[in-house]
Amino acid sequence: MDSAISSSSSFFFIIIIFAVLFSASSSTIGVNHISQILKTNDQERAPNSVQVAASHGLLSRLLPSHSSSFDFQIITKEQCGGKSCFIISNHPSFGRNGAPEIRIGGSSGVELSAGLHWYLKNWCGAHISWDKTGGAQLFSVPKPGFLPLVQASGILIQRPVPWNYYQNAVASSYTFAWWDWQRWEKEIDWMAVQGINLPLAFTGQEAIWQKVFQIINISSSELNDFFGGPAFLAWSRMGNLHGWGGPLPQSWFDQQLSLQKKILGRMYELGMTPVLPAFSGNVPAALKSIYPSAKIARLGNWFTVRGDTRWCCTYLLDAMDPLFVEIGKAFVEMQIKEYGRSSHIYNCDTFDENTPPVDDPEYISSLGAAIFRAMQSGDADAVWLMQGWLFSYDPFWRPEQMKALLHSVPIGKLVVLDLFAEVKPLWITSEQFFGVPFFRCMLHNFAGNIEMYGVLDAIASGPVEARTSENSTMVGVGMSMEGIEQNPVVYDLMSEMAFRHDKLDVKTWLGLYPMRRYGSSDSSIQDAWSILYQTIYNCTDGAYNKNRDVIVAFPDVDPFSISVEDAYMSGKHQLMMEGVLHRVLLKEATESYDRPHIWYLTSDVIHALGLLLANGDDLAESNTYRYDLIDLTRQALAKYANEVFLKIIEYYRLNDVRGVTFYCQHFLDLVTDMDTLLACHEGFLLGPWLESSKKLAQTQEQKIQFEWNARTQITMWFDNTEEEASLLRDYGNKYWSGLLRDYYGPRAAVYFKHLLDSLENGVGFQLKAWRREWIKLTNDWQKSVKIFPVRSTGDALGTSRWLYEKYLRKPDAYAQ
Repeated sequence: MDSAISSSSSFFFIIIIFAVLFSASSSTIGVNHISQILKTNDQERAPNSVQVAASHGLLSRLLPSHSSSFDFQIITKEQCGGKSCFIISNHPSFGRNGAPEIRIGGSSGVELSAGLHWYLKNWCGAHISWDKTGGAQLFSVPKPGFLPLVQASGILIQRPVPWNYYQNAVASSYTFAWWDWQRWEKEIDWMAVQGINLPLAFTGQEAIWQKVFQIINISSSELNDFFGGPAFLAWSRMGNLHGWGGPLPQSWFDQQLSLQKKILGRMYELGMTPVLPAFSGNVPAALKSIYPSAKIARLGNWFTVRGDTRWCCTYLLDAMDPLFVEIGKAFVEMQIKEYGRSSHIYNCDTFDENTPPVDDPEYISSLGAAIFRAMQSGDADAVWLMQGWLFSYDPFWRPEQMKALLHSVPIGKLVVLDLFAEVKPLWITSEQFFGVPFFRCMLHNFAGNIEMYGVLDAIASGPVEARTSENSTMVGVGMSMEGIEQNPVVYDLMSEMAFRHDKLDVKTWLGLYPMRRYGSSDSSIQDAWSILYQTIYNCTDGAYNKNRDVIVAFPDVDPFSISVEDAYMSGKHQLMMEGVLHRVLLKEATESYDRPHIWYLTSDVIHALGLLLANGDDLAESNTYRYDLIDLTRQALAKYANEVFLKIIEYYRLNDVRGVTFYCQHFLDLVTDMDTLLACHEGFLLGPWLESSKKLAQTQEQKIQFEWNARTQITMWFDNTEEEASLLRDYGNKYWSGLLRDYYGPRAAVYFKHLLDSLENGVGFQLKAWRREWIKLTNDWQKSVKIFPVRSTGDALGTSRWLYEKYLRKPDAYAQ
């Protein structure tokens, strides 16, 4: 018996038989393949006392008033029926003065934390979200001494599959770029209560690379052109770009390495299995002169305007070259030396948006084997974790090539993330990744864009379908979004699926969600969420949801390249202006305008907003309610703005100066009003993003550089010329107060000025002149040092009601 189990814990043994029976029915072939790494991780986990202490620390930060109300105990997997689990029971000493009320047993610190969350969520009606999306709703938790009891036999919750993965390689730049330890500590707490036990741990790896390359005589100055700037490190790591936003100061290397050690320390204390990076072949140019005979190829252009070699066309060391294994081994060993240990799982995405030079299956198999050999040379227990994005992104990967790569490594030593499975599940079309263990993931968000969007039915059923499919090789679920702190309902549901053995009825689940999220609810709130479930959170069209709303991704096209045609009732598109339905088509001659994604009736969403507002007076003090209210109002106004833009184009094509003038001003007023709305909640502010970047700087020069990085990522993103905008412009767009008023609004005003000039002077639209002015505006804005608020101001409920009445309740009031 585990020494941490007291004699009073008899409940833990009552459920063992049930646990054993249950586990036998939910295993997959894939879990058997990874049994050795699971055993190794269990053996190397932090001591029980450390994990218990870490869980108590989390409780004290989350709910300090109840720090003595819960008793945590680590139990063995045997007591869980051979799986990871947590068990919630009434404390045997409950009722005695000062005794805990609830006992939570778990097979790791993560299970203890997840058990705490499960209890707070399902017995106390609580809700835990990111601070930016409203934070935690814990007012519904009864005072100490009055916590609700669970059933006498206790509650057992097993994981149906061992792993719950978290992060995307690019989330490190879109979201985490400027985080300090205080923010990371909150995120690790959030991970733990959501049951995440396999997170990426990518922070600080540039310092490791610096040390490795110094060993082979590449100086720090020679690395200045290798690493990207702080906001672009994700793509520098993947070999997509180099130098952009750099160079990195030495203080950054040192600071981030120190931060990584704290991150890993806490993850290990909680019993997590952090995933470290491995060598993908991306090397600095200086390596060519040191090893002139090495097989080093220069990759093609990755989204620079003119193939600018200052930023593009990185160098890739052929995995078949002996030097590849040598460098890969050194990198793994240096991490183990610096961090003191490893969890033996390493992420490597060699071909992420970089196509291999040859499609011969034997060659591809040899490459894969060499990549893994580099990891294994540094860590004999290494397991390769690969993002499966390449198989979705690049048509190069036909079944034969895909199978060659996946089978280049012994079964069980490679695990694949089915990254976009909620929309495009590869496990179905690849024969369960040809027998290789995989994670059924949810990508959901691109670039940290702010957009209410989701596929709740797929989330509630997809993981179960994948796990229970014939000959399933599924070993985990995962959240692989590019940016976090948005759509809390989506992540709440997806996190829960890590512990669900059966499909969830979303309608029933969502019926309880508003009460948990706000601490109070009524029929109008319930009805509002029912509508949101059927509309915003029911996107089944299979389209990638990159936010291309006109405000945040302004069309860089001649107005005559956008055609507005009489349309039909599609059931999906409804324009609100003058009750006329339209369809917007782009002439095939141009690819410069990505149409906004719309998959629901906007009138339904406006109705849901009205219902959410109806109960506003009772919920106005709820931070979670205020976040959702602002987000839904923003969503409705953003789609309305798209239609206002179309009205401008219509009147332009009719040569109607009065109509164009009216709707241009209407659009600009709307942008200003939306900025006022977003200023009412700290989750929608530009200021924190910019100020956090400067906070990490140690000199004035670094402040300027870091802020430029932060501003550039959310606007132009990559390089441009005076007349050619970045090919990635607006990819990282954000609905943030300050950004609308200070950048998006002025940019739209420039375009409208050229529209009116065209009409008044009887000439065609001056596209090049518009681009020059817009690009200059953007470049100037990226260099600006204007300060924006980091605290919210204004009345969220009052502002939302005002804008609902002004623009949405009767949108045709502004018709000409």
